[in-house]
Amino acid sequence: MKALVIEDVQKAVVQEVPAPTIEKDGIIIKTMANGVCRSDWHVWVVDHGIVQPILGHEFCVIVEEVGSDIKNFKRGDRVIVPFSGSDGTCPHCIAGNTQLCDSFIVPGTAYQGGYGEYVAVPKGDRNVIHLPDNLSFSDAAALGCRFMTAYHGIVDRVHVLPGEKVVVYGCGGIGLSAIHIASSMGAYVIGVDINDSNLALAKKLGADYVINSRNTDPVEAVQELTKGGADVSVDALGITETCVPAINSLKKGGRHLQIGVTSKKEAGFISIPVDHMVLTEKSFVATLGIPASRFTPLLEQVAIGKLQPGKMVTREIGLSEVEGIFEDMSNFATTGTFVVTDFHA
Repeated sequence: MKALVIEDVQKAVVQEVPAPTIEKDGIIIKTMANGVCRSDWHVWVVDHGIVQPILGHEFCVIVEEVGSDIKNFKRGDRVIVPFSGSDGTCPHCIAGNTQLCDSFIVPGTAYQGGYGEYVAVPKGDRNVIHLPDNLSFSDAAALGCRFMTAYHGIVDRVHVLPGEKVVVYGCGGIGLSAIHIASSMGAYVIGVDINDSNLALAKKLGADYVINSRNTDPVEAVQELTKGGADVSVDALGITETCVPAINSLKKGGRHLQIGVTSKKEAGFISIPVDHMVLTEKSFVATLGIPASRFTPLLEQVAIGKLQPGKMVTREIGLSEVEGIFEDMSNFATTGTFVVTDFHA
C-alpha cells in the first residue's frame, strides 16, 4: 500500500509499505480521508519523538475486513475512528473517561495511522464508530482530533453557557473548532491570531470579533470589548505567547481552557501568573480528546447541520502534499485545515 512514512527529522516520504494484517479483535479499514493535524507536525519536527513511522489520527474510512471476534461491524460499513482509543479495562475506561485510558490507543501513536491506504484498528468494536449516511468522508475527517477535542473542552470541561464571552487564542484547526462550537452555543466569541486569513475564516465560523495580535494588544482589546474580561479563554496553540495572554484576558473568576500542547521551545512547560490567578480566582482547565460516550451526540449535531466542521476545510490534498503543509505550519502560514483524500498523488 501507499503511505507517508516519517524517515527523519522533518523528512516524510511517500512510499510502498506492507499492508497491515488483522487481529481477531481488530478491523482493517481503507482510509478515505485523513485530516492534517498540528499534532502530526509536532512529531515531524520531533517535539514529541517519532512513535510510529506512519502518522495520522483524523481519519474516516470504509471497513475492509473484520476479525473473528468483531460483532458490531462488517465489510463495507462507513465508519470513523476517534483518536481517543481505549482498551476498556483501566479505571478511567470503567469510569467512562475513555480518553484518559492508560493504554492510550491513539492512531499514529500506538499503531500505524491514517497516512496509509489501510489501517489495522485494534479492539475494533470499541474504537470504531458508525458514520451517519449524510456525512461526507471529508467533512467527517474535519472532525479530526481538533473538533472533537474542542467540543469536549468547550461543552464538558469549561461548560460554556449562552451569553458568555469567550476568547480563543490561535485560529488554527483547534481554535476555529472552539470558535464554531462556542458560537453555536450562543456565546459571544473573540478570535485572536497573527494571520488575517485565519481571522477572516474565524468570522465565517462564528467569531463576533477578531484581533490581529501583531497590530493590537489582545489583552487590552479583550478587556475593553468585554468590559472587564472574558468568562472563558482558550489557548489553542500551546505557546507562551498565547497561553499567558489568554489567562490575562479573563475576568475575575474566569475559566481558562488549555487545548494546545507545547512545542520544542517550551518543552512541556509554560510559566503562568499563579499569584494573579489565585487572587482573582481564575481556573486553569486542561482537556484531551473526547469520551466515547460523547462522540455520538457530537456526530448527531454535525449530521443535522448544527455544527459544520467542513467549513474549516481549505482544500482536499494528495498524500505527497502533506509535508508542504507541515512546512507552512512551521511558519504559521496555514489557513483552515487540509484533508488527504488522494492516497496516490
